[in-house]
Amino acid sequence: MQHELLAEYGDEPGVHLGRGPLLPTTAYWAASGTERPMVTRQHTEYDVLVVGGGGVDTIVRVDALPVPFADSVHVGPIEEWPGHTGGNVALGTRALGLRVALLDCIGDDWIGAQVRERLAAGDVEFDPLISSAGTRRAVNLVDATGRRMSFYDARDPADLRMPRDFYLPRLRRTRHVHLSIMNFARFLYDDIEELGVPVSTDLHDWDGLADHHREFALRSDLVFLSAAGAGEGTFALMREILREGRADTVVATAGPGGSHVLTRDGGSTPHHIPATVPPAPVVDSNGAGDAYVCGFLYGRLAGREPLECARLGAVAGAYACTAPGSTALARREVLLASDHAPDGSP
Repeated sequence: MQHELLAEYGDEPGVHLGRGPLLPTTAYWAASGTERPMVTRQHTEYDVLVVGGGGVDTIVRVDALPVPFADSVHVGPIEEWPGHTGGNVALGTRALGLRVALLDCIGDDWIGAQVRERLAAGDVEFDPLISSAGTRRAVNLVDATGRRMSFYDARDPADLRMPRDFYLPRLRRTRHVHLSIMNFARFLYDDIEELGVPVSTDLHDWDGLADHHREFALRSDLVFLSAAGAGEGTFALMREILREGRADTVVATAGPGGSHVLTRDGGSTPHHIPATVPPAPVVDSNGAGDAYVCGFLYGRLAGREPLECARLGAVAGAYACTAPGSTALARREVLLASDHAPDGSP
């Protein structure tokens, strides 16, 4: 049965996993005898192809971080929000009117069902591969100011691979690829480079030392990272990425401290872009960094200069903080309205 199900993609190395096969959803749903979930229509061309990074966040609201040690802590309602970094970028760029697809590996589980439903509701094309390892998830503690601490369950086995015949048709039809830092995503770089498709990635809180992130940092054209990881060494890390890799632009986000942009032809000192004041009270910072990426990509694909892209990213990031669970998705009108505001606010 495994051989029959995998025949659609051939017998590629890494497709057979220690805990079971990775199955194309067309074959999986036919073999399982269950009704296949709705798949959003396919675009003939894409503005952004997002690879990896879907999952579900469990949000636990606490008074303050860190949480004092105790056997039991009473909290408010615990909520489930589908998204994660890849899902959030796909949803956010789609909300801005771009043609988007998300390719990922998720489980045939209730968590994966939430992901599929959220992406379908957001009109994101999503036809995932089914992994027996299950769907990624995280438990996020969020304090009264919107700050968070995340406990992340990556799930993916080290030998998980995405078959070339699955991703190549869409890769050939996209203007831009955004790779989440899932291990399987790094194996797309050779094809991305051969096709000449621009690629971005988000290193999140990389400290510059962990080996897992380095290939993503050095093989992407546009690199995002959080200043929380490298701290005072952030600027040096940004310069290292430009010096040793292929990136033309590196962006470090710093939450309420704004962001910093370093380009290959813009000198050795990063340019500071102030944070945008949110248009409503801050509720939750989950997904603000992903929203920043969406605003930046919108500007880049529209041909704007990097500093302008960063300003749009700041607007989208601030907007994302005004609702729980990455549900505040800035529309194109929000970004364009900031063009006419004296302070760039939405």
